[in-house]
Amino acid sequence: MVDKVLQKVFIFLVLIFILGSLLSGVFYKRQTKMMIPKEDWLMSQVYRKDTLNSTCLMNNLSHSQSKLKHTVARQIFVEHNHKFIYCEVPKVGCSNWKKIILLLTMNLSRKANEVNHDLIHQTPLIKRLSSYPSDYRAKLLTSYTKVMFTRDPLERLVSAYRDKLLHSEPYYGITLANEIKAMCRKNKNSTEKVTFQEFVNFILIKNQELLDIHWKPMFLLCDPCNIHYDIMGKFETLEQDSEHVLRNIGAPEDMHYSNFKKYDSEKRTSDDITLEYLRKLSAEQIQKIKKLYQMDFAMFNYPYDLKMNLYKTDTV
Repeated sequence: MVDKVLQKVFIFLVLIFILGSLLSGVFYKRQTKMMIPKEDWLMSQVYRKDTLNSTCLMNNLSHSQSKLKHTVARQIFVEHNHKFIYCEVPKVGCSNWKKIILLLTMNLSRKANEVNHDLIHQTPLIKRLSSYPSDYRAKLLTSYTKVMFTRDPLERLVSAYRDKLLHSEPYYGITLANEIKAMCRKNKNSTEKVTFQEFVNFILIKNQELLDIHWKPMFLLCDPCNIHYDIMGKFETLEQDSEHVLRNIGAPEDMHYSNFKKYDSEKRTSDDITLEYLRKLSAEQIQKIKKLYQMDFAMFNYPYDLKMNLYKTDTV
């Protein structure tokens, strides 16, 4: 009788041990899975920065003693409560980031998509780096968390065209559109909207330093060769990168990046839509566009050749 009891106790203990081992294994795997994304993300940051730095060095674009350009300082927003610096690159989710900066600045608990989309670009409540004296700018740049987001240059270009030239905004849809037509349209009597080909020809005529910020090369907007950004985000990994930024600067736990689109009835500019527009360009235009954005392709590791191979395949 005692032997049977001991046998049952022994079997019970063995089962408990096996169950405990299984549970601890599951917990370890779950914990490992939770850590891996963070480690992968950190590795992606190292890779992005290495690619950027090597490109800057190879092209002699790093000048540590150079004075920060006013045009660059105007692109950079400062949020003091969380010691956060953000460089605005239009067409890379910047409107939503400016909403977040406003909420952080004002210590508001509202969601970013509740902030008026148009007013966010006009409010004086969020401060630009250019509004501070040059010596204080340098101090901010060395002590605050600096963030920049990038996007495939060709996709960004198409997105800018669709957003600015296909809608009746007072400046872009009318004033700039009339300027483009006057310079690039053969039939001056035509009242059709600016075509993508005309838009590209207009851009190619201009000095790249003087281009509108919505299609100016990204490296000229934020000067990443001389401002060492702590986090390099990408539009292609926007949600993941944004979450890491918010947690890194100590933003409220319930604050998340809201990927709100102004014209929400339209499809977001994708690879397919980008290729659709690229097919409208001549081989000469394509080569000139490649040259215009060559530093963006190299610094931020966007596979120009892959996209162009798709373009060539589709046009054969």
